[in-house]
Amino acid sequence: MGTVATSADEIVGERRQLINVAYRMLGSVTEAEDAVQDAYARWYGLPRSRQEEILSPGAWLTTVTSRICLDWLGSARARRERYVGAWLPEPLPDRTEWGHAGGADPTGGADPADQIVLDESVSMAFLVVLESMTPAERVAFVLHDVFRYAFAEIADVLGRTPAACKQLAASARRRVTVASAPVPASGQADVVRQVKEAWETRDIAALVGLLNPAAVMTADGGGMVGTVLRPVEGSARIAQYMVAIADWAPGLEILERSVNGVPGLVAQRAGVVVTVASFDIVDGRVTRIWAVRNPEKLRPWVREG
Repeated sequence: MGTVATSADEIVGERRQLINVAYRMLGSVTEAEDAVQDAYARWYGLPRSRQEEILSPGAWLTTVTSRICLDWLGSARARRERYVGAWLPEPLPDRTEWGHAGGADPTGGADPADQIVLDESVSMAFLVVLESMTPAERVAFVLHDVFRYAFAEIADVLGRTPAACKQLAASARRRVTVASAPVPASGQADVVRQVKEAWETRDIAALVGLLNPAAVMTADGGGMVGTVLRPVEGSARIAQYMVAIADWAPGLEILERSVNGVPGLVAQRAGVVVTVASFDIVDGRVTRIWAVRNPEKLRPWVREG
């Protein structure tokens, strides 16, 4: 039976893994936390006799969390259609640099942003590619390629055969080209630092030189703050827009920070984070900028004290 494995400490100890799975599936810290909370509620709602029948509570919780994420991904398209402007994943700070305002929860966990392992599978470029997948592809790919679950286990989540799940993961894998040639963090940090300096000095020519001519900037304000509703395309237009932002917001402070585990920039006013920017860099030039301004998505960036 599973009586030893169902101790309260071991059940709570699964939370970190579940948050990591759910964030990669949903691209949202808040939604990931809600999905995990729902899974725990279902576990604690089981009769004790049923809990003792489950030999691996961790596997059970992962399966339930993944199914919840699958359901949410299925309805995400409708939610995205109602969303004002572009939707971007929630950016994550490096917990060694920032304090978080979140507290404990009923499962005994800390702020969910502190639970997420920052690696290449949570880079903004990677998460944006995940958004292009079907819900089933995304679940199969995340569970197999990122967390190394067997297709037999994934089949139980998706309600499909292991062979069908293997096909889904393969289809998803073909979309993932962004991780094929990662830029070393040191090289990315140099480019990001130069962007910061050019932005601060309002040097349009320098910004244009740092941007790929076909660069694209996407901003997410969620209808809660002012920002462009459509992507800005082309190095010149992006540079002009960035300089205009600096002119419109006197007192804007730009800081170099880790964003989803890679070098990025954070803009703040009066100590309050108002924008978190991620970059995709190829051959020493910025090809994509993702700027998250929706304050609800910047909750993990709130300083303590």
